[in-house]
Amino acid sequence: MPEPLVFSTAAYTYLGVDIAAGSGWELGQIARKTFPDGEHYLRVDTDPADRDVILVGGTVDDASTLELYDLACGLVTGGAYRLRLVIPFYGYATMERSVRPGEIVTAKTRARLLSSIPRASRGTQVFMLDLHVDSIAHYFEGGVRTIHVYGKQLVTDAARRIAGDDFTLACTDAGRAKWVESLANDLGVDAAFVFKRRLEGNATEVTGVSAQVSGKRVVIYDDMIRTGGSLMNAAIAYREAGAVAIDAIATHGLFPDDSLAKIRASGLFGTIATTDSHPRAVALRDDYLQVASIAGLLIEHLKSNR
Repeated sequence: MPEPLVFSTAAYTYLGVDIAAGSGWELGQIARKTFPDGEHYLRVDTDPADRDVILVGGTVDDASTLELYDLACGLVTGGAYRLRLVIPFYGYATMERSVRPGEIVTAKTRARLLSSIPRASRGTQVFMLDLHVDSIAHYFEGGVRTIHVYGKQLVTDAARRIAGDDFTLACTDAGRAKWVESLANDLGVDAAFVFKRRLEGNATEVTGVSAQVSGKRVVIYDDMIRTGGSLMNAAIAYREAGAVAIDAIATHGLFPDDSLAKIRASGLFGTIATTDSHPRAVALRDDYLQVASIAGLLIEHLKSNR
């Protein structure tokens, strides 16, 4: 039986290359161009017929989501006997449920879109990393098998690399307390979180810190850093509670516009660490923003779910 064949969307070329190189699997080729009116052209140049096909691509924006969908459809109709979608970052997770009448649960509608990809003869698998909400994995339909990949080892490795053995692992709010407590137990360190009070709309204020952090180094973990507003508010609370140094770790680093520059300019953090699950983090990496590869973790799960 031939080894898997790895393709990727344009935004995730770097990760497709790393997965193919790290596994020894063949890297498939795709031709792309854009017509003057903005229409996109795609052509699969490596024959997927009778192959176990892996397609790497995150739903980082609508264009990337549609490219993932178009390529997946083309690979199945081209004869792939199995399709495995690797979605390192599942966008739209903020809208995983409706709160007000009429709100669209975009996380579910995008999952429904991807569930409509034609079925390969041996089915479709979807691998997703550190979902913002676990229930998203259940939004896929039509016999699609979802595998939620947890990046716990990447997080604990980053914490040790940044802070050694003596620190407090913290989170941005009580909603993440259970997950951070689990990570802290694995690391053998104390856990902390902040209490928040909602003011109006999306505005909140920090009202307290759950643990004694005076004189301690604090490493804040969150699954995702977007603009960094919640992260910086939490860091201020830990600093006011006596933390002597603060770093931050996230699985997914989005950093739209000048978000990272604002986080850096705040002077709150010694280091920010993320994975390369989002291409924006890859583009911005430097000594301040440390970016770890998820290729090895994904290869491990792809091999164990063959």
